[in-house]
Amino acid sequence: MSLGKEEYLKREKKGEVISSFRKKFSEAKSVVFTDYKGMTVAEVSELRNFLRKDGVEFRVVKNTFARIASEGTPVSLAKDLFKGPVSVAIGYHDPVVAPKKIVEFIKKNEKLKLRGGVIEGKYYSLDEVKAVAELPSREVLLSMLAGAIQAPLVKMASALSATIKTMGYAFAALKSKKEGQIN
Repeated sequence: MSLGKEEYLKREKKGEVISSFRKKFSEAKSVVFTDYKGMTVAEVSELRNFLRKDGVEFRVVKNTFARIASEGTPVSLAKDLFKGPVSVAIGYHDPVVAPKKIVEFIKKNEKLKLRGGVIEGKYYSLDEVKAVAELPSREVLLSMLAGAIQAPLVKMASALSATIKTMGYAFAALKSKKEGQIN
């Protein structure tokens, strides 16, 4: 049985979709899985625009394609989530942005349901994704760490400085006392 021209193009297109998703899944820092059932086209467009501002891509995926595309990528850890209507928010830069933005959008529109995610190669359940979304941004965490490291050093430097000043005052007093005894 030979394939007709239309069937061949269909298969070629399917292959392109799968390889496109495989590339996205491989490059992603975070992939958040959601259920978009009940959302209107306008609401999905609003969500896409909301996420796009922060460099997060939102795609509705066909489960079969997503399951095949996830093979060999960290997203394969979440294969069980490819059931029913599935959409994915893919973050490429900061791994916390996609979970944060999805949770933020869910507060405005409860039709979107969070299902779980893969963040930096590790599977996260629904509650774990919510916990990650509550974390401060990477920059804030780094500045908190720098402050925590810097505080003891500043205290030690001021303590050493105070000790040196005190010793200086003691030597000056001792010198003036000795000069007073000599005269």
